[in-house]
Amino acid sequence: MRELDVEIAALYPGSVISGIDEADFESSGGYFVIARQGNRTIGCGGFRPVNEESVEIKRMFVRPDVRRRGGARLILRHLEEEVRRRGFRSTVLETGCDNAGAIALYESEGYSQIPEFPGCLGIPVSRCYMKRC
Repeated sequence: MRELDVEIAALYPGSVISGIDEADFESSGGYFVIARQGNRTIGCGGFRPVNEESVEIKRMFVRPDVRRRGGARLILRHLEEEVRRRGFRSTVLETGCDNAGAIALYESEGYSQIPEFPGCLGIPVSRCYMKRC
């Protein structure tokens, strides 16, 4: 996650980084996965419930040297499967306006752009998306 924060800070200097508070994430029923290739961690992602029907996808990241090989798509689909298994009906997420790879992934997976949602309000570089499960 430190690598993700460094990347975000480089793309959007001075912008707020919407990380997660570990204790809050766990107590809310959050779910987090780490993708590995052999002994090496190559990516991660998670979600936390927003309400009884919806979750927010958080901290999606794949290391730059293994991008464009389907890892992020596998992480996202795994998260969505767990979202459905837990009975949630929709997912929301936020990414940056200059993160073309993430935007392309989300849109190709059926996410639609929506107005800002709580936690992203007033952040001019945010692009928010939603998908029904």
